[in-house]
Parts: sequence; structure tokens; C-alpha cells
Amino acid sequence: MNKNQIKKLIYQKELEIKKLHLHQASNQAFESLYNSLILEKAILKKELEKLEKNNLIDCLKRVLPKKEKLICDYFKS
Repeated sequence: MNKNQIKKLIYQKELEIKKLHLHQASNQAFESLYNSLILEKAILKKELEKLEKNNLIDCLKRVLPKKEKLICDYFKS
């Protein structure tokens, strides 16, 4: 899926959640459906974050060592 499709699905889930929010406390079935929609929305948000993340930069960060400062570096003048 691409970003636009995921964004549309997240929007649809938000609308369904708003509709069920009023009936959530009245019935156990509504409550379980509400909880499942919340989980599906969270999963879709994670997928969207993964798509928006720049994989090239993450690979470079893992490959290139970062220079760590030692305590003695702070006292050098």
C-alpha cells in the first residue's frame, strides 16, 4: 500500500471510531469492535511511519560509527 491509501484507511477508521464512541459503554459487542478499530488504526499508523522513514539514512547511521566523547575530552582546552 502507498501513503495515500494508508491515510485514507486511517481517516475511515477515525470516522468509524467516532460513530462507535457513543455506543461503546452500552454493549459489549460495541466495546470489542471499538477496541479492534483502535488497534487497526494504530497498526496503520505504524505502517505509515515505516513508509515515511528514510531507510537510506538509517542504514548510513548504522554503518558509520559515531564518535563517542570520553570524559577526558571535556577537560581538554
